[in-house]
Amino acid sequence: MHEQVTLLRHDPRRSSTAGATLGLSPDLLDQVRGRVRLLAALLLVAFALDPVIYLGRWAAAALAGLELPSDFYARIGFQWASAAAVLASAALWWVARRGGLEAVRLHALGLAYEVVICFVIALHAIWGYYLDRGIVPNLTWVPGVVMLFPLILPGPPRRMFAAASAAAAMAPFALLVLHLTGRVTAVADDYLSMLFSSGFAVGFAYLGARVVYGLGRQVAAARELGSYRLEERLGEGGMGEVWRARHRMLARPAAIKVVRPALVGDAPPGVSREVFDRFEREAQAIARLRSPHTVELFDFGVADDGAFYYAMELLEGIDADSLVRRYGPVPAERAVYLLRQVCHSLSEADACGLVHRDIKPANIFLCRYGEDCDFVKVLDFGLVKAVHEPAAAGSGITVENAVYGTPAFIAPEQALGRPDLDGRVDIYATGCVAYWLLTGQLVFTAANPMGFLLQHANTAPTPPSTRTELPIPPALDGLVLACLAKDPAARPQSARELMARLDAVDGGNGWTEQRAREWWERHQPERGRQEG
Repeated sequence: MHEQVTLLRHDPRRSSTAGATLGLSPDLLDQVRGRVRLLAALLLVAFALDPVIYLGRWAAAALAGLELPSDFYARIGFQWASAAAVLASAALWWVARRGGLEAVRLHALGLAYEVVICFVIALHAIWGYYLDRGIVPNLTWVPGVVMLFPLILPGPPRRMFAAASAAAAMAPFALLVLHLTGRVTAVADDYLSMLFSSGFAVGFAYLGARVVYGLGRQVAAARELGSYRLEERLGEGGMGEVWRARHRMLARPAAIKVVRPALVGDAPPGVSREVFDRFEREAQAIARLRSPHTVELFDFGVADDGAFYYAMELLEGIDADSLVRRYGPVPAERAVYLLRQVCHSLSEADACGLVHRDIKPANIFLCRYGEDCDFVKVLDFGLVKAVHEPAAAGSGITVENAVYGTPAFIAPEQALGRPDLDGRVDIYATGCVAYWLLTGQLVFTAANPMGFLLQHANTAPTPPSTRTELPIPPALDGLVLACLAKDPAARPQSARELMARLDAVDGGNGWTEQRAREWWERHQPERGRQEG
């Protein structure tokens, strides 16, 4: 599973504090923001239609010198009410679109907007019906709006009950205003009819608010993992899901990798145990490593629902796979600069008796790290294995004759399913990564995974210098081929040895921090530093 989470940059417009205030998760609040914007836009158009038609009729009559109906000017009050609703809708749309207002304040503004439009709707409905038929209508559109709003703007039931009551009261209040101004003659039964329908709507609105808000709270609770609040799902794979998260107390951003029991509930018997054991092994492996070039683990635990999770640092940058696909092969000196950092991570893992087994460009992440650019982090230790771990152990993690890894970057002994793997499989995979960086091509191409395995096991690789127009020093060309040797004994025997041989490459020190910074400023301009 790739850690695409590290590709994400923090969005300062998000407000986790506001999410905690309303008891809803940030992504649900973002949905509410979008709904408010859409609702305001639709009502703006709806309320603007009547004034536009009214002015159009007046202009057409004036140009043609025609007499307008006697009740035409009597309806000008409608247009002032519609104009007020248009202004309120435009203001709410603009505020929601800007995104600068905290979610809790936008929510309160949306509820105030509900009250305003309910008054305008009631005014239109009662006055228009009375002008046409001479009686007060028994029902308006206000109850429908009152019942609809809790679905658009979910919030705490008490708050929604207060807003619904105020909005529903606009129907009898509009009737009172029209009666007092002499535009409508109303009796007690008219007010009772308005109050009955409004009270009915408030009851339904309260029940709807409890249901929707309760579901939102359940979602928010399901996204609480230890001290972290999950904010946005960024990817998923065979090992589970990856989320962007934030520490609730420190407000520090993090990447959360989680495996829930539901994710493997439909798997064959035994698979669930293997997935959880492998997940725990990955967290324990990362926690043991202290190389600055290994992704840092913050926390590890088990949630109330049985989900395993661990929190990693959140990075800003691009993986080596995307780097080459987007910008082409890298100069030899930059490849050396990056590979030495990969070796630093692998050397510590080797010293701890661990084999990564899935080194590939997608797991080599280039990032801005403090003041450093082109800083490498090795990701995804999901297939890590202890060198002396016995095959077919009770954990089920290592199974004899099973093939683990990515076919395009797999060592011959790994492709053959040999159980006695050591750090030299990572040396081979690092050679495949070097080949990709230098040429923009895979060592071998095949139509299916089995084709890759057969070629890694049997086919001699072509020197990278023959597959690119960029100059590659002969020493580096030979070193890559040495890493790709079929016989593990013919390769560099450790990551430390490989790093020493990279240091000895003539011209290998040509990529400097200054050149790295210039490249990043040109191709990956910083869009705001992450918090935390």
